[in-house]
This record gives sequence, structure tokens and C-alpha cells, in this order.
Amino acid sequence: MALHRDIYWLGRQWAVTGFGLQAIDQRLKGAFDVEGAKLWEDGTLDQLRAQPWLNAADLDKALAAARKRYPEPPRKVLSPVEATLRLSESILSQPARLSPQVLKLSAEGQLAKFSPQWRIRR
Repeated sequence: MALHRDIYWLGRQWAVTGFGLQAIDQRLKGAFDVEGAKLWEDGTLDQLRAQPWLNAADLDKALAAARKRYPEPPRKVLSPVEATLRLSESILSQPARLSPQVLKLSAEGQLAKFSPQWRIRR
């Protein structure tokens, strides 16, 4: 993708534009461009930081300038139903923790006693 026409900050490898954070090198064909709304998402820049050609200092400066230009969007407020579902999913994903007293089961020599069946007659 070509650089957006509105350029707000220009570094050695990165530019903050009307699109967001863009690599200046056009041979990359926009593969590492980050949209302005995605600058605050976790894990978005991990792929960039793993590249061997990356100038980390320039990326940090560009990211700071881009985050000033594109403020963090407000977090989505969950409805009570969604919050309850997420809470129940997190509880169910955790393994159950039983106390040692619950795990200690013994019969201690007593036999089970069965009560007689009772029936209702007409």
C-alpha cells in the first residue's frame, strides 16, 4: 500500500499517516502497515518486532507519535449477560481444587443399609 497522503510524522523506516503507522519502504507493499485503530491492541506489533531489518528505536518513536495522534479507543462496556458468561467461562476453565478432607473417603467397616420401598396404593 502506498503511503497515505496525510503524513504527520516521518522517521527513517516508519511514518505516521492518515492511515496509521506505515513502513516507508514501498518494497514491503504495505505488509507491515498498522491501522490507527489497531495501535492499542495487544500483540499487534509483535510480528513487527521479530523482523531482522527493523530499527527498534525508530519504531518506538513512530509508535509514540502514532499513539498521540490516535488516542486509545474507549473500552466496550459489557452487558450483565455478557459479563456473567465471561465469568462463568473463566471459572469453568480453571481446574477444580478439592481439599484433602474431601478426597479422604472410607467405609470404616459399616455396611450400607437399604430402606424398604414404599408404594402408593389406590
